[in-house]
Amino acid sequence: MELDKSALTKIPTHVAIIMDGNGRWAQKRGLHRNEGHRAGTENMRRVLEGAVEFGIQVLTVYAFSTENWGRPDDEVHGLLDILQGVLEREVPDMHKNGVQLRHLGRLEGISEEMKQGVQAAIEMTKNNDRIILNVAFNYGGRAEILDAIAKMIRAHVPPDQVDEKLFASYLYSAGLPDPDLIVRTAGEMRLSNFLIWQAAYAEYYTTPTLWPDFDKPELYQALLAFSQRQRRFGKLENV
Repeated sequence: MELDKSALTKIPTHVAIIMDGNGRWAQKRGLHRNEGHRAGTENMRRVLEGAVEFGIQVLTVYAFSTENWGRPDDEVHGLLDILQGVLEREVPDMHKNGVQLRHLGRLEGISEEMKQGVQAAIEMTKNNDRIILNVAFNYGGRAEILDAIAKMIRAHVPPDQVDEKLFASYLYSAGLPDPDLIVRTAGEMRLSNFLIWQAAYAEYYTTPTLWPDFDKPELYQALLAFSQRQRRFGKLENV
């Protein structure tokens, strides 16, 4: 399918994706939910390639939330095994293709092996500059804000110095631009505790497509919708 890239008059610098629908994708096929998560992980490669092709500079994906620990044990263990496999199999190719990996979230509560894998992937790819891929793993927006406040208290930051710019420098996403566009698959209409500080003025796009079926043409449609919107950031146009 040929995509008319000339119609994309505005390319967002930072796109964030809430990857929803893996379980429903599996259930529709009579499979275990973890097979949906596996298919969703495989799909990540296609979407990342599309993001590079369209000129997106930062891509953030919501892989595992702080609330996901409350899912059935077999699903949680399956998710962690899949993510461990990604670290082992996919990171070398990502590095070769110029992807810089970053982690958003907490490393507490995961195995030492996975923690070391995440840190090694970050170290290996830190100088790559083709695209930044943020993986929000063991992530929660409220937890991020609380962690930022705790770090500021430990740093003895004077209250009269606190402003939005300083506060942002204590977030997991410090140094990165806020997302311009947040995409949610599977038709849901909520942020689910994802980037709740950073998303203050992001454009929002939802599609009924389940995450494992969200491909490059679907990403194109999200970018096309973004191109057609007027972003005012709370102001009036031409004022």
